[in-house]
Amino acid sequence: MNDSTMFLIFCGALVLFMTPGLAFFYGGLVRASSVVSMMMMSFGSIGLISILWMIYGYAVSFSNAGTGNFVGIDGIIGIDLNQIGLSGLVGDPANTDGSQLAFAGFQGTFAIITVALISGAIADRAKFGSWMVFAGLWATLVYFPVASWVFNFTSKDGVVVDGGWLVKDIGLLDFAGGTVVEIASGASALALALVLGKRFGFRKGMHAPHNVPLTLIGAGILWFGWFGFNAGSELVADGTASLAFVNTLAAGVGGLIAWASYEKLAHGKPTAVGAASGAVSGMVAITPSCGFLSPIWSLVLGLIVGVICGSAVEWKFFLGYDDSLDVVGIHLVGGIIGTLFIGLVGQIGGVGVGLLQTGSAAQLGKQAIGVVVVGLYAFIASYILGWLIQKTIGFRVKSTDEIAGVDLVMHGESAYSKSDPRWSRSN
Repeated sequence: MNDSTMFLIFCGALVLFMTPGLAFFYGGLVRASSVVSMMMMSFGSIGLISILWMIYGYAVSFSNAGTGNFVGIDGIIGIDLNQIGLSGLVGDPANTDGSQLAFAGFQGTFAIITVALISGAIADRAKFGSWMVFAGLWATLVYFPVASWVFNFTSKDGVVVDGGWLVKDIGLLDFAGGTVVEIASGASALALALVLGKRFGFRKGMHAPHNVPLTLIGAGILWFGWFGFNAGSELVADGTASLAFVNTLAAGVGGLIAWASYEKLAHGKPTAVGAASGAVSGMVAITPSCGFLSPIWSLVLGLIVGVICGSAVEWKFFLGYDDSLDVVGIHLVGGIIGTLFIGLVGQIGGVGVGLLQTGSAAQLGKQAIGVVVVGLYAFIASYILGWLIQKTIGFRVKSTDEIAGVDLVMHGESAYSKSDPRWSRSN
């Protein structure tokens, strides 16, 4: 086993750890009577998406049209029949060091957390079984194809020679998933929020977090795992991985400080939830650009996105959609900003490709195409899937169950006993 294989295994474990971290982050933000349901959506995603990834997800996301086992349209959608069940990676003479299996496992953790991210938009009111149906269909129809457009490519001497159409034909730059993970999940979250409608009593200040320390713990775990997410996307432990690591730190702290400062100026007090959300927004924005920016520009990006996302999470009250835990305001908005930022100040191998360095908006245009294509595709597909589920098996719980709390209704258990003060205060 070589060093790059060990690096991928370690980073894959870090990324997988992000999903329980997300469960903590989301769990602290919801009502006391919805914690179990909220966290189960993340843990359910780990189980279901892992199975789908092993059976056919990898075979779709990383299919190779150059093999005789490929079925589909090269660069757009297809499946490598030899990779179903990951069977093609076992016993392959070219994979004696296990690097391809490690890569498959690493990429599978991306699919898991992307699906889990969407759940934050429908907190307090979604049926668990319906969520699992949506998660499986969404991974199959949205994540796997989009991952093949962006993550599946082959390069030679720094030039993409084969792969998904957004990278090969358009020239999109996305280091670790600003489009595939952040924009796709954020746009899909908006679609589901519209399909399911608003929570009972939805208005500003109505649904306060029930456990702020739990949210802070979750944010810390997410931050820890994000180093594996971004640095690991280089696939080897080299200078670019180190750059991605430092940039992830820089953008995270920039987002934290900017969001807290925005809250102080706009509302009089900086909140712990705001600081945690700011750190997450910074890391969301740096995800596509962590290998293409200098550390100082990464810090600037974090500062910018902390302010914009801090404002964006309030848009729902004016526009009338109930994105419960601000997946749209943080992941969609942050992902868009981070992806477009590459077109302004990005660089490859020390050579600037952005508008401010070259005077050309060519790369910015390519980034914008990626944003629009992935965002629209994910939104439309998710809206249709959510609508079909709502009209058939039902996606939203009954209003009486929502008011009583979905934990007992969906899972027959609660996070706290009814004698716990948190229950009566936040139920």
